[in-house]
Amino acid sequence: MTKQPAHIVVAGGGHVGLYTAHRLQRRLARELRRGDVRITVISPDPYMTYQPFLPEAAAGSLSPRHVVVPLRRVLPRCRFLAGEVTAVDTGARTVHVRTPVGEDADAEPLRVSYDELVLAPGSISRTLPVPGLADHGIGFKGVEEAIGLRNHVLEQLDIASSTRDSAVRDAALTFVFVGGGYAGVEALAELQDMGRFACRYYHNIRPEELTWILVEATGRILPEGGEQMGTYALRELRGRNVDVRLSTRLESCENRTAVLSDGSRHPTRTLVWTTGVRAHPVLASCGVPLDDRGRVRCTPALRVRDVDHVWSAGDAAAVPDLTRDGRALCAPNAQHAVRQARRLADNITATLRGKPPTHYRHRAVGSVASLGLHKGVARIRGRHVKGLPAWLIHRAYHLGRVPTFNRKVRVLAEWTLAGLFRREIVSLGSLEHPRAEFELAAGTGRPPERT
Repeated sequence: MTKQPAHIVVAGGGHVGLYTAHRLQRRLARELRRGDVRITVISPDPYMTYQPFLPEAAAGSLSPRHVVVPLRRVLPRCRFLAGEVTAVDTGARTVHVRTPVGEDADAEPLRVSYDELVLAPGSISRTLPVPGLADHGIGFKGVEEAIGLRNHVLEQLDIASSTRDSAVRDAALTFVFVGGGYAGVEALAELQDMGRFACRYYHNIRPEELTWILVEATGRILPEGGEQMGTYALRELRGRNVDVRLSTRLESCENRTAVLSDGSRHPTRTLVWTTGVRAHPVLASCGVPLDDRGRVRCTPALRVRDVDHVWSAGDAAAVPDLTRDGRALCAPNAQHAVRQARRLADNITATLRGKPPTHYRHRAVGSVASLGLHKGVARIRGRHVKGLPAWLIHRAYHLGRVPTFNRKVRVLAEWTLAGLFRREIVSLGSLEHPRAEFELAAGTGRPPERT
């Protein structure tokens, strides 16, 4: 009887999914050539978004195609299956997948069997029941949202420039960001730079007329980077006339008005929500133990507790941090996700070859954040760096983390060209409604409303 090849299924195409599969196809190159192993990657999107580059994509410093990594190209020895995991039967070792062909709710899901499963669905934005948030909030987790936000900000300048209604103008020029972590601070800083630059092309808008507000529920921003790093970033933003509201919450954003817990009201047409993430809800139907935050309970070797042949890492996993007391968990960030993915791939390789897995252990050497073009802050091995040197460290660090040499060269080339030419400030909001004009011409549609 012919022995069936071991089938490794990677459920998810984000940081953990891509880096795990990429390392597996290198570590198991010999087995893949012999046909002893198969690797299948399941993801609803055929690309991985390198999220640390989203602020630069929103500001126009990087084009969207360089922020994403095509899975089929980077993983040539893996089979890619476009679809969304809906459930896992750990007893039968099968994954239920809803493919684009079977989007009908009544369609039978595709069943994929596995010998080893990597659960890496990632995370989704963590939202709160704030009145009006679902109607007016803008997320900042995917490349589509980043480009949509860029178009939206430039459209607000168009609206402010063309209206005679002072209330509409003031609301269009007020930009509220909720969440003072890396995503919120970097997005605001980059877009403020872009907005100030764009004003030179509007005859009736001055940069100082733009109002930028950052709302943070805790007493400091960039809490992950330490108190000194957050203090410098706060001073830098306030020095650029950003209104930073600490220990403040968004209570409502109905009727395009941001109502804050300090009693202030801010009419605005732009409210960006960046208050963190939570584990993907699909994990609840995967038959694995979850903690109180919905993350998969894992051992230090990245195995799922009490479930054989299932592994997890990244935002979806509760992994003990062995560099501290072992009871604390690794932070849900890209730094841990990439390193956990590599350890996970090595552990699966070891298991298939009859060797014991190794515990994941990583002590963070520091953190970096961009505060706009040529401005940044970094903490490296206890030393704090500010301004242009920190910004260069930020770019060098993330350039080194982007997968594949080809992608690194593309990003570096675009950065170089961006330094030689001025920013592009064209809004392509029509890309979000590509058929609107045709539908209008055919008599079946109406002009899309500006938001």
